[in-house]
Amino acid sequence: MVKSVKPVLSENARKEKRQAILTKVIGQSIIWIFLILMYVPILFLIAFSFTNHDVLGVWNGFSFDLYVQLFHDEEILAALANTIILAIVSSLISTVLGTCGAIGVFYSKKKWTRSVVENVTQIPVVNAEIVIAMSLVVMFVFVGSYIFGGANLFSFWTLLIGHIILEVPFVYLSVKPKLIQMDPALYEAAMDLGCTQNQALWKTTMPEIMPGVASGFLLSITLSLDDFIVTAFTRGAGLLSGDKTIETLSTLVQAKIKKGPIPPAMRALTTIIFIVVLIVAILITIHRNVQAKKVARRAGR
Repeated sequence: MVKSVKPVLSENARKEKRQAILTKVIGQSIIWIFLILMYVPILFLIAFSFTNHDVLGVWNGFSFDLYVQLFHDEEILAALANTIILAIVSSLISTVLGTCGAIGVFYSKKKWTRSVVENVTQIPVVNAEIVIAMSLVVMFVFVGSYIFGGANLFSFWTLLIGHIILEVPFVYLSVKPKLIQMDPALYEAAMDLGCTQNQALWKTTMPEIMPGVASGFLLSITLSLDDFIVTAFTRGAGLLSGDKTIETLSTLVQAKIKKGPIPPAMRALTTIIFIVVLIVAILITIHRNVQAKKVARRAGR
């Protein structure tokens, strides 16, 4: 019996091993295909940012002319500054509102309040962005017509409100899991030891949820930098555009495409943005790894 079972077992083991190898090869192949489809166009764009030919794909010799043109193009620089200012301001406000909302809902004793707020918060996340943009336009037109006597409200402030509405739900959803993972005994212990509610919040709750707050802030910046629909519908005059309609990078590229090809200097700007984002991602990864090692060492002690 033993001799008859061994060959069967070895054959089954070989089949499982071959199946595991095949699964691994297929999985890695799919990953590499997606990575190639994602990054080859970016690398292609980066490569042709170092040539001064107006047509993308035509190599005219290695040159930094496009980077020189970029820093002399006032229109692109103004759009870039508008985009950064809008992203930072809206992200800071959204992070504060989203974090306060998550903490308030988490510590709320009324279950129906939690249910209503959580369901309402998820609507902008699952809803089409065009619906949010059109709703904001209708609201601003209504308020300007019937409350401010027909005034045109579209400006930097309407654009800022639109971005905040878009970003707050994502901050809320980033902070909420950290509150759930947090040990509730920490806050109660701080209160028992004589801390006020504010002191207990800042000394126990905030340090525990700070990774979620940081993730929400970074996600808000990404959403703001990447947004086009809400920006196109809610913008007005202001920021560095002066009396003209505010231009961000997304709206500027769309306007340039309507008239003709994208300015070659945009290739240089794309390369700089990609490199900056890559450096930030690497630094964040290194920081998280260092923090994880510190936690592991403390746990080992």
